[in-house]
Amino acid sequence: MNKGIRQIKVDLAERSYAILLGENILPECVAGLKEFCREEEVFLVSDTLVYGYYGKELERLLAQEGYRAVTYLIEPGESSKSWAVAEKILDYMLEKNLSRKTPLLALGGGVVGDLTGFVAALYRRGVPLIQIPTTLLAQVDSSVGGKVAVNHPHGKNMLGTFYQPRAVWADLCTLETLNLREWRAGLAEVLKYALLWDKEFFVYLEEQAEQILQKNPSVLLAVIERCIRIKAEIVQQDERDEGLRNVLNLGHTIGHALEKATDFQQYRHGEAVAIGLRAVFKLAEKMGMITQEGRQRVEELMQTWGLPLTLPAAVLADVLGLLKFDKKVEGKELLFILPVELGKVAVQKGIGEEVVEQVLQEML
Repeated sequence: MNKGIRQIKVDLAERSYAILLGENILPECVAGLKEFCREEEVFLVSDTLVYGYYGKELERLLAQEGYRAVTYLIEPGESSKSWAVAEKILDYMLEKNLSRKTPLLALGGGVVGDLTGFVAALYRRGVPLIQIPTTLLAQVDSSVGGKVAVNHPHGKNMLGTFYQPRAVWADLCTLETLNLREWRAGLAEVLKYALLWDKEFFVYLEEQAEQILQKNPSVLLAVIERCIRIKAEIVQQDERDEGLRNVLNLGHTIGHALEKATDFQQYRHGEAVAIGLRAVFKLAEKMGMITQEGRQRVEELMQTWGLPLTLPAAVLADVLGLLKFDKKVEGKELLFILPVELGKVAVQKGIGEEVVEQVLQEML
């Protein structure tokens, strides 16, 4: 294997797989596809925007290795992550009579990855899945760990399952076409990993904040690799989200409610998570769980990266109402992942709605 490729293993017994990370690695990744794919056909799912950048080249690489790509394109954006779109993809696969050994390649960001993984889990009771994440957020988070889902009118990711990929190919070159807004949205998930697991990593992010904004290649590689290793470590201990893996939802309880309250139109996922992160740090400070200095350091880094810090007053009531539909609600009690120090979090149950409302009011 190319020395420039980092390999990170997610050790899950018979469901184990490797995440390959590096620059310009897709040619070697495609060449290695024959290790677990004997079919001549592969099914490629992407969105029209990402396909315009990388789709034809990926099809060329596949053809070079003797594969014929059957391609299905969706519209970019969270609205495509729906049961209706999943059903259309499944209908198309059945029309093409693809076998249960045909691998599905998800070329895109979190929406494409989640949707394709959901379809892969359902088609003929499961077909091989390969994640090819093309956004920072997808490379550090959504492509790893096997959570696949579509949205529902009642909330984000309400219909889903756990379905591990056979491989993840994270090529840093695909990040070059990200606009600044998408880049910043991914940085919110990067920050999340430092805050929930590794204080030293948080200090590194503070020190390298400008280099990260400027996409310094060596710094970027180190940042993405550290996020992936943290997630792999957590998933290996709790694959099906029955305990420890809950910590990965830091900032997501309010973030998901905000996305739904704005019909998935106003915020990128990472932007909503950023607002959720600020909210839980303010909540933790109010409850005496974290110091004012700790909260301020987090907010200063978020400001440096240009992440959103405020909540629109018009959606406050909707956000509060939607919190009751969060997947982590237990016994009708709100459950939050809250920081107890930089790099460490705890699950907190039974937080009163009035306290949450007070915190959100302060963020208007």
